[in-house]
Amino acid sequence: MGIVETETSRSGRRFPCGKIVGEAMTIASDLVKQLREQTGAGIMECKKALSETNGDFAKAVEWLRERGLAAAQKKASREAREGIIEVYSHAGNRLGVMVEVNCETDFVARMPEFRELAHDLALHIASNAPTYVRREDVPQSVVSEQLEKFRAEAIAEGKKPEIAERIAAGRLEKFFQDHVLLEQAFVKDDKVKVKDLITEAIARIGENIVVRRFARYQLGEE
Repeated sequence: MGIVETETSRSGRRFPCGKIVGEAMTIASDLVKQLREQTGAGIMECKKALSETNGDFAKAVEWLRERGLAAAQKKASREAREGIIEVYSHAGNRLGVMVEVNCETDFVARMPEFRELAHDLALHIASNAPTYVRREDVPQSVVSEQLEKFRAEAIAEGKKPEIAERIAAGRLEKFFQDHVLLEQAFVKDDKVKVKDLITEAIARIGENIVVRRFARYQLGEE
């Protein structure tokens, strides 16, 4: 029997890397268990991920993530008519949010993970006050108006027309990131966009998930 090598994670914990010194590689069961707990993937998927990456835990996590996101993209066209309407009221009842989040089946709509996602989305909307769900929802008249404004600002700053055009396009992208829910950085982790948060949930849960609409009310606001 060979010796199971170990590696050290960023947190300082040591875990088996799945490599067997002096023998053909086998996958340690506790490594499969740890990968499953971290990613939520099935046992066979975890074993395959570790096999495909020669027992490298970090690469196995990324392999599963990429595989899951690819599968999520395929599910994006599937009809989602079930789901919940999440209602969130901020402390003092001075701000409230309603958001409709859809999935494919009533079974998933009852899952704690799906409900937690809906709650997080309501919390994010309360905090970041988006105006639109997706960039396609922004009226073309608004897009044209913003582009013209950004172009004029760049010209006023002394930029040449061709440079002003590129600056305007960049500022329009920032406008989308500020005002479109799916393009915003998630309130609990600014390294993740809301659309990526949803895509990763689709990959884990296995059904299409869609934010249908939302409403945000703040006391005294028009």
